Amino acid sequence: MTAQSVTQWLEGHQVPLEFAQLGGWAFAILYLLVFALLANFLAKRLIAYIIHPVIKKTSTEWDDLLISNGVFVRLSHIVPAIAIQVFSPLLLGSGDNMTKVIDLAVNLYLIIIALYVIDGGLNFMRALWERGPLGKRFPAKSFTQAFKLVVNLIGIIFILSVLFDESPLVLFSGLGAVTAILLLIFKDAILGLVAGFQLSVNNMVMVGDWIAMPARGADGDVIDVSLTTVKVQNWDKTITTIPTYALISDSFKNWRGMSEAGGRRIKRALNIDMRTIQFANEELLERFKRIRLLRSYLDAKLEEIQKYNADVGDDLAELINGRRLTNIGTFRAYCLAYLRNHPKVRQDLTLLVRQLAPEEHGLPIEIYVFSNDIAWANYEAIQADIFDHFLSVLPEFNLSSYQAPSGADLEKAAAAFKS
Repeated sequence: MTAQSVTQWLEGHQVPLEFAQLGGWAFAILYLLVFALLANFLAKRLIAYIIHPVIKKTSTEWDDLLISNGVFVRLSHIVPAIAIQVFSPLLLGSGDNMTKVIDLAVNLYLIIIALYVIDGGLNFMRALWERGPLGKRFPAKSFTQAFKLVVNLIGIIFILSVLFDESPLVLFSGLGAVTAILLLIFKDAILGLVAGFQLSVNNMVMVGDWIAMPARGADGDVIDVSLTTVKVQNWDKTITTIPTYALISDSFKNWRGMSEAGGRRIKRALNIDMRTIQFANEELLERFKRIRLLRSYLDAKLEEIQKYNADVGDDLAELINGRRLTNIGTFRAYCLAYLRNHPKVRQDLTLLVRQLAPEEHGLPIEIYVFSNDIAWANYEAIQADIFDHFLSVLPEFNLSSYQAPSGADLEKAAAAFKS
């Protein structure tokens, strides 16, 4: 039954011609919509009960991404458009004005569905790339978004060509006149695309990296790198959004090297009160010899000193004559030996115990080592344990740490002065 036959049937029942034509068109359009919905339903059932199960049973894993990105489901939307395109001339007649309107609507629908399918295909290709060995190092999200932008712009031109019944080439030729406007509108996208390419090629940042960018208030893990923005989840769980091109124009710190090396640096100094630094007398030497970690150091050092002093031949009764051990030097040797035997310290990376320049807060003895655990909480615990021990053993070397006078110290000094 066609629109014309329905119109004739209504006219036979004394319905005015205009209303009879509207009734015929309404019947044909309703018939087409029902048929299109049925075709779409059957296409989706075919995909859900035949195509998807076959894909899931295959031994390969990449084809599962076609399901997760809905590529076949998106393709199913083309079926009702084809059904309408085929049956509309049969129901409405090839020369009918309503047929032309339906053809226009179907063409617009097909362009939109084509863009929808291409979008799903690009998502599939991106997911497939990111599952590969280079996917993490060279994320494809920014490039995929740029390509989607170009495809959608082309799609808009085709939509306009259908609406205005003009060749797409005519509209493409007119793009030159609005190039400056397009560059202004898509400035961030263009800068982001170039920056994303530089970030990927130079391997500057990737998802999962810990970066610090104080100028932008970012200090945490990179969770997303897109065409125009990079999202960083800070340690307080807030999220900072940074323009992609800012990572090229501004400086930032990437902690990836620490993660790849498997060691996290400990760099902290103990400030020693310089009034407690002294030569080691016999009593102090005997105390040192009872420390297990210092035995090999003392044997070698005392032998070296004894040989030197024997060659000099000065009066060694005075401490200033000849060479002698100091409590601060022995303490540095103890710290080094302790770290050499610490199970949580990387022995294959830099390990230093050094003396820095004296300052108003005492003599800094800096510990420069790497822990073998880079997890934040574990790293802090290792660092605290090391310095807890070093601070506790200072009295064994007749040393004390520097501490600025507090209010209580000043009160004691004032009381002593009054008395």
